Amino acid sequence: MRAVRLYEFGDAGKLRFEEVADPVPAAGQVLIDVQASGVHWIETTLRRGVSVGPHAPPVLPTTPGAEVAGVVGAVGPDVAAEWLGRRVVAQLDAFGGGYAERAVTSVASLHSIPDHLDVDHAVAAITTGATAQGVLDVARLSADDVVLVMSAAGGLGSLFVQAARRLGAVVVGVAGGAAKVERVRALGADVAVDYRAADWPDRVRDALGDRVVSVVLDGVGGASGRQALELLGPGGRFLLYGWASGEPTEIGTRDLIERQLSATWAIGPNMVPAGGMRELVTRSLEAAAAGRLVPTITRFPLSRAADAHAALEAREAEGKVVLTA
Repeated sequence: MRAVRLYEFGDAGKLRFEEVADPVPAAGQVLIDVQASGVHWIETTLRRGVSVGPHAPPVLPTTPGAEVAGVVGAVGPDVAAEWLGRRVVAQLDAFGGGYAERAVTSVASLHSIPDHLDVDHAVAAITTGATAQGVLDVARLSADDVVLVMSAAGGLGSLFVQAARRLGAVVVGVAGGAAKVERVRALGADVAVDYRAADWPDRVRDALGDRVVSVVLDGVGGASGRQALELLGPGGRFLLYGWASGEPTEIGTRDLIERQLSATWAIGPNMVPAGGMRELVTRSLEAAAAGRLVPTITRFPLSRAADAHAALEAREAEGKVVLTA
């Protein structure tokens, strides 16, 4: 089979597309004929040999890829034959071999793909969609909120915009570049602004008039995240779920006390319900299949995994980046 391999840390050009041996499912595992593989920004950082939180760089050589969707082509010992031929989606380890034509995983990690849901949308749902479900649980948005979404054209941001609009909230979407701003408007944001404009916070204030931002969903951090924090009205909620800028948003105790704000790191235990991550994945797949949350997807052929990484790092891709077989 063909797969993407990494033999040394470095830029996206270090990813090679080549022939490798087919994996063989062990006891309790299945082999998936992969039709779509998700690309995550964490993988681009680990590819450079840089740790991300609890994620350490992989042992080389390796095949990246943690999210796959396709059809079960073989089963290992003790796995029910009824899995054969079933459309499934699964989350692997961070470098679990997903950028390949075939991948193996534990049968316990499988989710059946609902009818009428494309494999690329299923890949987007299993991690990005599940994370969105968890963050939204923490946010507890209502129709009375004015919600500011940073990186609103991104994989998570685009889902937040859709969810807030469905609830009837006023939505402010912040994105980088004219094309992404137009995409945010198309998703239904009431206000869409370009963070590359130095006066973007003033544009938000002007557009809202007497209304003030009550919730910020921030996956960008840095100076832009701080500007978003300054837009919050008294009693506002600030939820952090990442720092694509390279630094998390700086928030001090004085911000919380003087302006009566609350700030929450929304990823991790805070967002996991009693049913665990599996519950979030199930809800995400159901929402995607019903059309309630439609992932924005940028597709690349598997052979162009290096281009996919480069586009993600340059913020040229919209939404979830997916490699297709």
